[in-house]
Amino acid sequence: MSFTGNEVHSISLPDAADLTANYRSNHPSAIKGFYYGKTAILAILAQTDCVGIRIYFGEDDLGAPKLVISGVKANEDDLDQGLLAEYGIACPTNCGTSNDLNS
Repeated sequence: MSFTGNEVHSISLPDAADLTANYRSNHPSAIKGFYYGKTAILAILAQTDCVGIRIYFGEDDLGAPKLVISGVKANEDDLDQGLLAEYGIACPTNCGTSNDLNS
């Protein structure tokens, strides 16, 4: 299979809320998510041959969860020599107003 960048990934708010609620229920003290700024995401997407992003689960030396974001080519290869993102801003503590996805 090859990627086009036009794959459908949409999900309804009730389905997304169910997924995040299940996670929070199973991991009550865990980080709920990470924030990444538009500039970082657009810079990854703007790379030559990039048709999308892949998000890897990671962990720092203290066991804290991290995400690593890479651009991906149509042939499914990571743009691992290109721009990568981590250093997401964790929720909690930066969660914004309580809503169906984070409460």
